[in-house]
Amino acid sequence: MPRKDSPLARLRKICLALPSSTEVEAWGSPTFRCGKIFAMYAHADDHHGAGRHAVWLKAAPGNQALMVRDRPNRFFVPPYVGPSGWIGVWIDKNPPWKEIELLIEESWRLIAPVKLRKAYDSD
Repeated sequence: MPRKDSPLARLRKICLALPSSTEVEAWGSPTFRCGKIFAMYAHADDHHGAGRHAVWLKAAPGNQALMVRDRPNRFFVPPYVGPSGWIGVWIDKNPPWKEIELLIEESWRLIAPVKLRKAYDSD
């Protein structure tokens, strides 16, 4: 079980606060879903994390290239899903959690069914 202040614990808290979100382990890593995957944790110690804790998120078309170009110390193109436009976000070394929370919500919005998004927006 991760410490309360670990990157995974913080990520889990943000992701599972979104409506109809669930956590499912896949490929040896926690994934967060709303039907489909909207976030995947990449642990520093496995081949997905490449030595650093990260989260992979769905990004709107065109955002990946802009984000990586403008802030390569914060964003990267993740393996496997990167060619589909997903963005990798480093979540170690004191990351800006408010910004990460917004990126996670945007990824959730790209995956969530329209009816669920509308219900969430009306709250």
